[in-house]
Amino acid sequence: MRLVIARCSVDYAGRLSAHLAPATRLLLVKADGSVLVHSDGGSYKPLNWMSPPAKLTITPGGVDAPTDGAAPVETWTVQNLKTEDRLVVTITEILHDSAHELGVDPGLVKDGVEAHLQALLAEHITTLGEGYQLVRREYMTAIGPVDILAKDAEGATVAIEIKRRGEIDGVEQLTRYLELLNRDPLIAPVRGVFAAQEIKPQARVLATDRGIRCLTLDYDALRGIDDPTARLF
Repeated sequence: MRLVIARCSVDYAGRLSAHLAPATRLLLVKADGSVLVHSDGGSYKPLNWMSPPAKLTITPGGVDAPTDGAAPVETWTVQNLKTEDRLVVTITEILHDSAHELGVDPGLVKDGVEAHLQALLAEHITTLGEGYQLVRREYMTAIGPVDILAKDAEGATVAIEIKRRGEIDGVEQLTRYLELLNRDPLIAPVRGVFAAQEIKPQARVLATDRGIRCLTLDYDALRGIDDPTARLF
């Protein structure tokens, strides 16, 4: 991972356009090809980013100077390899630049509720639909395990990512899994299902845009505590 603290402006062009005026920011370049732009606030969410697969090109100087009048020292152009989306970072001053080899991450240890949801959904796999069959829980990929791998009624492969609270990060995680799984001719094509007790609207929009189905899980119903047939309303 490369970490750069720099004064920069940022422009995003593609399905949407966005501009960040010149300011001092943290730039993260990850080994998976993603580039993230952070400020000193806003919790863990970047101000803007480019998801993999992407190509980063760094050129000296820049065509357009930022609005504060400072001359660019270098320009980063991050081009998504699947779409026309492009992130352009115009840097006028670099305050820190370092690179670190993080190695292979062991992955997130799921909390109790998330682990229970996985076990319950695997046991009641037809919650996803009639004819679904479980292939395997914790199906390993090069970047971590997919929560559940299943087959639908037509025999197509489906990868299910399970969260207690479904947010954009979870959709990004499932997207990376799907990109890897669809390279395997033995199981491709693989569709995705993003399942959670609660799915944030932004995550649902992103999932739908990427062809990923969203499923809201009822924890009590999966446990057999809540029987819908016994409800008055």
